Amino acid sequence: MQSKVTSKGQITVPKRIRDALKLVPGSAVEFRVGADGHVVIEKAGPQRRRAPNRFERMRGTADIRWNTDELMALLRD
Repeated sequence: MQSKVTSKGQITVPKRIRDALKLVPGSAVEFRVGADGHVVIEKAGPQRRRAPNRFERMRGTADIRWNTDELMALLRD
């Protein structure tokens, strides 16, 4: 099986490989290169979620509801 690399560095994983690894759109894969130059592709395990940063923790916590016109008037005046 062959796939060509696009100008963006992307390839299409052949259907037989996708089926064998049970890959669906959005699946993560890992690539490993062996000492002999062979490449192994594996379905990635569950991703560990990183702790949210201070901005992500604050998202959605504001209790003031501005509409666009009010906010623009505040910023421009």
